[in-house]
Amino acid sequence: MTLFTTLQSLVPQRKISEIAGRLAQSRHPMVKKTFIRTFASVYGIKLEEYARGSFSQYDSFNDFFTRELKDGARKIDDDPDALICPADGMISQLGQIDKDQILQAKGKSYEVGQLLADYELGKAMQEGSFVTVYLAPTNYHRVHMPFDGTLVETIYVPGQLFSVNNETAENITDLFARNERCVCVFDTEFGKACVVLVGAMIVAGIETVATGKIKRSDRVQRQTHQMTLKKGDELGRFYLGSTAIVVLPKSAGMAWAAGLYNSVPVTMGQRLGTFLQ
Repeated sequence: MTLFTTLQSLVPQRKISEIAGRLAQSRHPMVKKTFIRTFASVYGIKLEEYARGSFSQYDSFNDFFTRELKDGARKIDDDPDALICPADGMISQLGQIDKDQILQAKGKSYEVGQLLADYELGKAMQEGSFVTVYLAPTNYHRVHMPFDGTLVETIYVPGQLFSVNNETAENITDLFARNERCVCVFDTEFGKACVVLVGAMIVAGIETVATGKIKRSDRVQRQTHQMTLKKGDELGRFYLGSTAIVVLPKSAGMAWAAGLYNSVPVTMGQRLGTFLQ
């Protein structure tokens, strides 16, 4: 492992994230102003494409970080056969699931059932397809539906809080199946499908439209739902950067769009592939 990934194993990941979370949700005028303006300056963030165009309009750093886009700021590919990107970010990996193995990085794979915290559900995804999208701190941090579906279950899985950037993905075994995450399970026209929201270092929380902000705990939390969502609808959001993984069954018959590979930037709503079911 590199020095960066080794240090992540040594520091108190959860405590650091809890402290960051308390500061990020503070509404104290000086705290929020300092955090928002410093972050925006360091990362060169402009507000032209967002609904609130002034830093003073945000109630806290978390409010700023999960800022909403203006209507029409992202074009949603409305072809019914199109799988769209769930978030702004960059492609980490995408492709076919090799039996039950998902590619994490060159030379590293992990088991789909372990990622989903449900080995029966994992069996339904064998030989299917997946795409992993990394959200950098500068990105829009809401996650949207990549397909039409009915949310039937959420599974919160406690875990580590390693960073999820390329360097960590290349060095930490089973990274996405070890980190804290929320598995969203859907019924779709092509069978069961999942969107997994993966937590990371300093991520102060994961939220979905069905659960609200999930309370971090040491146990798996399973909730059933019956919520129909359309492609492009908001599904959830991250409080600081992380990763969204779309997992599809073989029956979806996914044909990936050309030009998508590791580190290619993508935006929410763009076509990633075509369903051939």
